[in-house]
Amino acid sequence: MKRVAQLLALVLCVGSLYVGLTVFEVWRVGRTQSTTQVDAIVVMGAAQYDGVPSPLLKARLMRAFELWEQKVAPRIVLTGGNKPGDRFTEASASAIFLRQQGVPQEDLLQESLSRSTYEALRNVRNLVATDSNFAGIKRIVIVTDPYHELRSRLTAREMNFETTTSPSSNSPIAGNSAFKKYVKEGAGIALARVIGFGNLWKITG
Repeated sequence: MKRVAQLLALVLCVGSLYVGLTVFEVWRVGRTQSTTQVDAIVVMGAAQYDGVPSPLLKARLMRAFELWEQKVAPRIVLTGGNKPGDRFTEASASAIFLRQQGVPQEDLLQESLSRSTYEALRNVRNLVATDSNFAGIKRIVIVTDPYHELRSRLTAREMNFETTTSPSSNSPIAGNSAFKKYVKEGAGIALARVIGFGNLWKITG
């Protein structure tokens, strides 16, 4: 019993260290701003209110707009579906907002069915293979909140995209709320690296 207890303590220590290092990696990647030229800017969806982006989504869209103005990529891919009864998807609300900023319609592509990070990037991969408007997208920069960048990047690489990151710089999530997000992301990513992001999505939705 003593040996079993020692083994369990060792596993717990190693597991805690592994998760802790992953949380640090989430934080580090969330501070990485890439302006390397790519094929498309991919914006991860967030809540919208009857066609108006939430503050969280607006912060992401403004970062994508900055990258587009800097000619980091000629196209912006907007992701995110809707909830039952919603008139707009997250992607369509994002498109309306960016058109108001001056981005031409032809530079905006929409993935409007997803309800999660994994679904969004999987759907974009499928659209690249089947939709001529998405043809040629291989190298992408993902725009999302800092705490969400590592999971998004690793998921995109699992979909065979060459991926860099450029998080929003004025996310409304800060302080203790952001800390909790970093810890949660670190724990999820640590598990996903063992079982795969697809399997994690099947478990957690």
